[in-house]
Amino acid sequence: MTIIVSIALTLLIAALGLTLVRVAWGPTNLDRALCLDVVIVLVTGILATQIVRTGDASSLPILVVFSLTGFVGSVSVARFMGRREDPQ
Repeated sequence: MTIIVSIALTLLIAALGLTLVRVAWGPTNLDRALCLDVVIVLVTGILATQIVRTGDASSLPILVVFSLTGFVGSVSVARFMGRREDPQ
């Protein structure tokens, strides 16, 4: 079980690095916003994997707050971009 959790953690960290590269190279602001949303999901996954790995649920409130922040951020970016591209 420990090996599987370690592999999952390694893959999540690698995905986080690749996503941060995409944030730097993103051609539009919408691409960057989407990548930052993926970063929030990956960090949430890393926190959850750490909770499983250590068995200590003390960082669970941080996980919940981070998830809610990601949701609110995604909705606000979608509303902002929708309003910005409205022809009226």
